[in-house]
Amino acid sequence: MKTSLSPATIAPPFGAYSHGISAQTTQIVVTSGQLGLAADGSLAPDVAGQAAQCLANIDAILQEAGLGRDAVIRLNAYVTDRAHFADYMAQRDLWLAGVAVKPASTLMIVSGYTRAEFLVEVEATAVRA
Repeated sequence: MKTSLSPATIAPPFGAYSHGISAQTTQIVVTSGQLGLAADGSLAPDVAGQAAQCLANIDAILQEAGLGRDAVIRLNAYVTDRAHFADYMAQRDLWLAGVAVKPASTLMIVSGYTRAEFLVEVEATAVRA
């Protein structure tokens, strides 16, 4: 079971996420940061496509653990430019559209990755109640 923590004494979240999550768990699944690489090694040229693939990769990891998106309690995302925020957040919000309790979420700007064409990376923490 997980519960959103959004105290009335602080400003509401900027988007589709919770300020905090309380979870009772019997299993924790933590992903490595996922880049926008497909299984065949292809990479979308834009942030939206790469973010969608990052999240699809997280879906695959969750599925292997027997979990779904609703088990995610935290997403950390990293983009290489402030201009990428909206495209990433649109993909995140689409990915979370059917999730009742939105995970905690952090989005940061980083200077880059091991390959210049990587624009976004996403990692997740999920729990089994």
